[in-house]
Amino acid sequence: MPTSYHQQNKAGDLHFLKRLNRSAILELIRRTPGLTRADIATHAQLTKATVGGGVQSLLKQGWLCEGELQKSNGGRPGRSLYLNDQHYAMLGAEVGVHGLRLVACSLSGELLASHHQHLVPTTPEVTAELLAELLHKLMASSALAGRYCLGIGVALPGPIDPGTPILRLAPNLGWRDINFLKLLSPLLPQMTGIWMMDNEAKSAAFGEIYFRTGQIPDSLVYVSAGTGIGSGMVEGSHPPLISRGLHGLAGEIGHTVLQPGGLYCHCGNRGCAETLVSGWSIRAALSIAEEENLIEAVLPRLHEEQVQLTLRRAGEALGTLLLNLHHTQNPSEIVLGGSLVQLGAPLLDPALAYFKAHQDRLLGTHRQVPLRVIEDSTFIAARGAAAQVLANVIHGPSDLI
Repeated sequence: MPTSYHQQNKAGDLHFLKRLNRSAILELIRRTPGLTRADIATHAQLTKATVGGGVQSLLKQGWLCEGELQKSNGGRPGRSLYLNDQHYAMLGAEVGVHGLRLVACSLSGELLASHHQHLVPTTPEVTAELLAELLHKLMASSALAGRYCLGIGVALPGPIDPGTPILRLAPNLGWRDINFLKLLSPLLPQMTGIWMMDNEAKSAAFGEIYFRTGQIPDSLVYVSAGTGIGSGMVEGSHPPLISRGLHGLAGEIGHTVLQPGGLYCHCGNRGCAETLVSGWSIRAALSIAEEENLIEAVLPRLHEEQVQLTLRRAGEALGTLLLNLHHTQNPSEIVLGGSLVQLGAPLLDPALAYFKAHQDRLLGTHRQVPLRVIEDSTFIAARGAAAQVLANVIHGPSDLI
């Protein structure tokens, strides 16, 4: 289900207070590797004894490891502390329209193992069976030998009901009201830990901000440009907060209307952004079959006038969406990813040019919003789903810390 960290505990519950302190210590070290015990006491406003006890427990449980001695301005030098990347792992999976992407991550977000499986769109049941088979193989890989698995997060291509683990609609798959975890979990009886599912763009946005260290933006929007077009916005608090809306529709920019009375979209409305810029609309315009790899089919044809025109129009529509996100969400940073990015300049140049030319109009200044393009975002959503598992363990009711 979507990320939730709500806890209910009685006031004065000593076990809860100790766990809360350990969570705060772990989160500080995760965001700022290399802190000493004294640094943590200062930042977290905890006593040295509380920090010492918490750190010792986290070292014993395999969450932390000690590094080099740090110079001191007085007193004894302290040892720097880091996440222990050798003991735990999280699994993440993205169910895409044309493929499955799986990762195993360390606590710092490093990919320990990954797999991308091409898949022609099919039923939820068949997809769950294949995903379970691939997860079995991933968990048995040498990269995960000796590691404790904290759980699995699954990213899906459609809005997830904020209150239940239900995929309400994946228009480009034709799935409606699917509890995908209920299909998947019986196929993985040995899987312990956290089970979560979320929208793929929201998971990607979460991972992009959560696995950062040092300078973390106040907010971030991730735009997923693939078979469909979606986005996710995350506020950089601790843990980051995902913007969802009442029904989980926040960020569904592919189904905002750019051309009233235009072509019919897979969602049933007319003139949606996806009718102008999406993998499926490009396929339709260029007569590329569903079973073909879109990028591999288009790249050899970039010299064709029809291909250039199609990509330019799609790029202009993408630029319009980027500008609309800037005006309606005004994030600190925009990240653009998804398979369509691999089409390169013919698509991206008109999109970025439009955004750059128009983003200052309301402000009247040159305060540019950073826009970062991820050239290979194959595992971004799956990695983000794994990040959501880690955040749930650290900030949720788990007894692991």
